[in-house]
Amino acid sequence: MLTVLVTGKTGQLAQCVKHISQQYPSLQFSFKSSSELDITNDESLEAAFSSKQFDYCINCAAYTNVDKAESESALAHKINVLGAKNLAIACQKHNVTLIHVSTDFVFDGTASVPYSEDASTNPLGIYGKTKLEGETEISKILNNHFIIRTSWLYSEFGNNFLKTMLKFGKEREEINVVSDQIGSPTYAVDLAHVILCLIEGKSKCYGLYHFSNNGAISWYEFAGEIFKLSNSPIILNKIESKDYPTKAVRPKYSVLDSFKIKERLDIEIPCWKTSLETAITNLNRNINYS
Repeated sequence: MLTVLVTGKTGQLAQCVKHISQQYPSLQFSFKSSSELDITNDESLEAAFSSKQFDYCINCAAYTNVDKAESESALAHKINVLGAKNLAIACQKHNVTLIHVSTDFVFDGTASVPYSEDASTNPLGIYGKTKLEGETEISKILNNHFIIRTSWLYSEFGNNFLKTMLKFGKEREEINVVSDQIGSPTYAVDLAHVILCLIEGKSKCYGLYHFSNNGAISWYEFAGEIFKLSNSPIILNKIESKDYPTKAVRPKYSVLDSFKIKERLDIEIPCWKTSLETAITNLNRNINYS
């Protein structure tokens, strides 16, 4: 049986991994929150990795507040860069394969076709810069690693765009959503399955991968489909990014090319709309998703 350490257990992706973990009986999981395992602390990491022999570590711990990162750059760097570096060192020492999740924000959004893994990076803000630096640290230290960049994550768990829109659909009569930022909404449960399939298959095809659901849409179109599927009567207005200023600049186009991971793992990647329907159906069952 393969043993898997999952960091950041209170985050959206870790909760998705836990939610589907029973579907992978050949894997044994240990989920750790930041209070139980602080990836920025060498002693905390050594204690965790010495307590049990792990085969894999899925790093779901990250600083993900894109706007706050602009004013909390030191904290974002500590978690996304130093934390990633520390994990890579610990995995190297204890012979553990690391699966690290990164982001489409490493790109500047000036492309007009989906970004492949070898596309030039140019992050626009602190969040993207620290995530890219974290990738670099892992690549320098550890051979046995998978870095998976993803985009626009949502699920039944935690705080995300889907749950925010569903909340607004019940509380508001009207809402404005930007229509000039294009990406691929990605169901975090789909990403979790990809990660666990990778582990279960004991893949040795280490390196950098992109994964997102198929299709490219704007936030406005994504919100529109959410309101349609949830039968919300809310009025949805289309605006441009300049009409909704934020501390951090977002890439205008951040669609990822997932061909490499699809081919290597021999998987079918669902369309964003299919996965969105699944998530909304699940939420309508009134299960208590945190």
